[in-house]
Amino acid sequence: MNATAAALPGDIEQSPQERLKITEIFLSLQGEADAVGWPTVFVRLTGCPLRCSYCDTAYAFHGGTWWEIDDILAEVARQGVRHVCVTGGEPLAQKRCIGLLERLCDAGHEVSLETSGAIDVSQVDPRVSRVVDIKTPGSGELHRNRWQNLALLSARDQLKFVLCGRSDYEWARALVREHALSGRCSVLFSPSKDQLSPRDLADWIVEDRLPVRFQMQLHKLLWNDEPGR
Repeated sequence: MNATAAALPGDIEQSPQERLKITEIFLSLQGEADAVGWPTVFVRLTGCPLRCSYCDTAYAFHGGTWWEIDDILAEVARQGVRHVCVTGGEPLAQKRCIGLLERLCDAGHEVSLETSGAIDVSQVDPRVSRVVDIKTPGSGELHRNRWQNLALLSARDQLKFVLCGRSDYEWARALVREHALSGRCSVLFSPSKDQLSPRDLADWIVEDRLPVRFQMQLHKLLWNDEPGR
């Protein structure tokens, strides 16, 4: 299935209370987390305060176009699928993201949020599935983890570890066990592309009988790192 990107409307002067800066809105397959494989509309917000070593969306750090929230909802509805993923960058870096998530839920969508784990997730609508990163030492952003988020997570949410090597795996394994994270929500372990062999990670998880889900990013297998897919 080919992804289809939406044309961005012009940057017209509008009420700043109702706008978000958007890098792209596109239809593709969800490539990871619990909704993997579902046709999904991705709403990629512009901007991120982190600089992870393995980031694959640096093009979303700057630029973007202002969209009215009503226009975002209309574009999502036009794509004709139920699943919507709000991502970035770091979407919660724009405070009006909270309102967008609520409006998407009100419209009947199955909504997920991909967030770095560096920003408070307590105000996110409880109908949203929060996919929260835990930044490992290999990411270069370990110090940005907001550990208070862990206590907020429920069975509807997911914790994602992107692992750069064996030392990252051992660090994450200890964290999962120490805090019994798999009893709180789904825990996802992913290999950082070109840094950790997927087979090695799979073997480690099986050997340790670790209660986590191995995942590879489906969209990278299908379309590599092409923007908008």
